Amino acid sequence: MSKLIEPQTERLLLRQWRDCDREPFAAMNADPRVMEFFPAILDRAASDAAVDRGSAHIAEYGWGFWAAERREDGKFIGFVGLKHAPAELPFSPCVEIGWRLAVPYWGCGYAGEAATATLRVAFEQLQLAEVVSFTALQNIRSQRVMQRLGMREDPLTFEHPLVPLGSPLRRHCLYRLSASEWRQQNV
Repeated sequence: MSKLIEPQTERLLLRQWRDCDREPFAAMNADPRVMEFFPAILDRAASDAAVDRGSAHIAEYGWGFWAAERREDGKFIGFVGLKHAPAELPFSPCVEIGWRLAVPYWGCGYAGEAATATLRVAFEQLQLAEVVSFTALQNIRSQRVMQRLGMREDPLTFEHPLVPLGSPLRRHCLYRLSASEWRQQNV
């Protein structure tokens, strides 16, 4: 097991998953608004399996898709973090940055705040050369977060191999941020 990294921001703690996160995470994953750009909402078993995968990644590497908690009241708001992207993707191997927040926490700047702290971990602590992010072409909200983070859109769009054939969500865009680009933006 690697040393656990748990970034903090002014308002948020990114941390290892706890059993008490499973209920609000399952509710979030069952919300059609949250899952609008995913192939389907997740039932409780699939949501719990995602927690287990996330916890295992953090246990192995010390970082991953962390549970996001508001520092002011300890409320679970979703997840933000880094993980190894699926090997099936045409640009793998790589590390992706991602986020998913419950609807009450949208529009508060939490995704960008936590993602900025995550990029600091990626480039300062982990010394990664590049971080990528991707989403369905229709997911303009996430693309705006990527742009605010200083990520550049790659000309590559791709068919996500884990999204069912024929799904309107199968076509994805790709954003990238290199360590040198990040350093230039954060001097």
